[in-house]
This record gives sequence, C-alpha cells and structure tokens, in this order.
Amino acid sequence: QVQLVESGGGLVQAGGSLRLSCAASGSILRINTMGWYRQVPGKQRELVAIIGRSGSSPNYVDSVKGRFTISRDNAKNTGYLQMNSLKSEDTAVYYCNAEVLSTSTWTVQSYWGQGTQVTVSS
Repeated sequence: QVQLVESGGGLVQAGGSLRLSCAASGSILRINTMGWYRQVPGKQRELVAIIGRSGSSPNYVDSVKGRFTISRDNAKNTGYLQMNSLKSEDTAVYYCNAEVLSTSTWTVQSYWGQGTQVTVSS
C-alpha cells in the first residue's frame, strides 16, 4: 500500500505565501510524476502543476505561472508546492497525486492524498 499525506494548507491573506508538502510512504519502489490539483465546490478538479521524476521541465496551469513552484525530494519521497502572491481565486482544496511503482503490486498506479484546504482572504 502507498499513502500520500498533504500538509501546509491554511488561511492566508491575499499576497501571502504557503508551502504545501506531500509525503509518500509505504511499499514504494519509485515515484514517477507528482502533481498538485485543486478543486472548489461545484467544479472539476484542476491540474495546477506537475513534475517528472528528474524535476526538469515542470508544467503549470496558466493562472499560477510565475507565482507557484513545484519541486520534489526523491530521497524523501516528498513533493512540494510553493505558492506565492496568493489570490482569492486560489482558494480550494489542494490534492497531491503521484504515479508510483509499488513493490506490493509491481505496477505503476495513481495515488491521491486526502487534500488540504487553502483559503486566501481578500
């Protein structure tokens, strides 16, 4: 089994910063891509940022380019999302996703964290 646990969400004023973390644990052989998604009530979950195993060429949704930075520490099986210059429209539940090669299944499967709330007050 593989578990993803997000942390770092909270309430922040517009213009402020937060850093989200996503710690993966369990029967992990290798983590391929890691991504951050967000969802607000009544809307579909949206991809915010994604990063490959090497950490090169991350991709971002246009609305967060220049403000958010995705990174990862493969030694710690942990991903991060640094969010700067936050806006009220960034308010959402943020979810971590990872494509993991597990030693329990010996296949690559997609796993999700439980989500962490980010609220930006204007």
